[in-house]
Amino acid sequence: MTPFHDIRFPTDIARGARGGPERRTEIATLGSGFEERNAVWAHSRRRWDAGLGVRTFAQLSAVVAFFEERRGRLIGFRFRDPLDHSSAAPGAGISPVDQLLGAGDGETRRFALRKTYGGAFDPYRRPVRKPVAGTVRVAVGGVETAAFALDLADGSVVLDAAPDAGVAVAAGFEFDVPVRFDTDRLEIDHSAFEAGSAPAVPLVEIRLP
Repeated sequence: MTPFHDIRFPTDIARGARGGPERRTEIATLGSGFEERNAVWAHSRRRWDAGLGVRTFAQLSAVVAFFEERRGRLIGFRFRDPLDHSSAAPGAGISPVDQLLGAGDGETRRFALRKTYGGAFDPYRRPVRKPVAGTVRVAVGGVETAAFALDLADGSVVLDAAPDAGVAVAAGFEFDVPVRFDTDRLEIDHSAFEAGSAPAVPLVEIRLP
């Protein structure tokens, strides 16, 4: 099993990271000039350079220690995306009806957390595997409930009782992204750092089983 440490990359450094989602698309140009496009990945994958958030030697030392404890690319960890870490709209507080998780069938009690992007044409539903404990709020039939347990291992909520058929189940939450370092080598030039040049600290999102 791929090793993972349930610890978050230093948040003060993450706030200065640069990056975002990446997709993989195959494009074949036909003789007529038309294109055939095929999505290779069902889900996007995010990448960041966290080096831009390193501004002091104390932060630089913290990154080195974090890198060493993760053994470079070997062990995954949590990362708080500075742009996208909440189920709510930017600037809004978390609501238990932020994200629709599904509808009851009278038997199912486990509902996987997810975040939906878009809505007019073909919404993308992103699985959320690393919710932040203590931030998850759940609503059944539009009414908030505390009768649930959070499974941090797979990012799902388990209701105490299965909702009736057709009853909407929704949730609001904060979340982290499971990532790893995308290098086995940190190259740090102290003279360049003193002159204001940030070291490269590449991170990449990982898939969890």
